[in-house]
Formats: sequence, structure tokens, C-alpha cells
Amino acid sequence: MAKPVGNKDNGSTSSPPRATSRGGGKTAVSKAVSDFADNLSDEHQMLVVLKAQLYGGTWEPMLDDLRNRLTGKPYIFKLANRIEDDIERIGQMQQFETEHNIDLAEYVELP
Repeated sequence: MAKPVGNKDNGSTSSPPRATSRGGGKTAVSKAVSDFADNLSDEHQMLVVLKAQLYGGTWEPMLDDLRNRLTGKPYIFKLANRIEDDIERIGQMQQFETEHNIDLAEYVELP
């Protein structure tokens, strides 16, 4: 089961779960969150890492870069040749994060 992982920079090994119940109180990481994080493909995990390390923890700048690359506009970071697939992956993960009030970077081991 996925558990929040700490940032290697500060030596922390865990952080408190951010998932909340409908009532707004903190709860243990839900099975849906742990199952989702445990089953992320290597491509999904790489996107989470890039979001955390290169894009200030937000999806929008990365999506802008990918879309700019598709249209031939300037972009910041060359990801992969599968840009449209990456945009779809990001959309799935962005929606999951919003629905569960989490940041997947807390559940993926960052290099």
C-alpha cells in the first residue's frame, strides 16, 4: 500500500496524509489513493517527479509546455515524443489529485 514518502532533501521518511473526508477532517490515506499511486506506470511516475521538481508542484506549466511543443511554440522542457499521451496522463492524475485532495508527489519516490 502506498504511503506518503518524504523528500530526500530533508531526510524525512514520511509526511502526514493529506486526504480528507467529506466532513473536512483528516483521515488515513484511502484505499483508492494507495491503489492509484501503487499502480502508476513508469511514465506516470516520471510526470509526477517532473511536476514536483521542475514545475513548482503544479500541472499547468507542464501542460503549457507540452501544448506549446505540439504547436511549435517555445517550451521549457523536452519530455518525450509521446506528448499527447503525457497530456492525457497528466489529466488523469490531475483529476485524481483534485478528487482526493492529495499531491501524488507525496506518494512517489522522488530521485
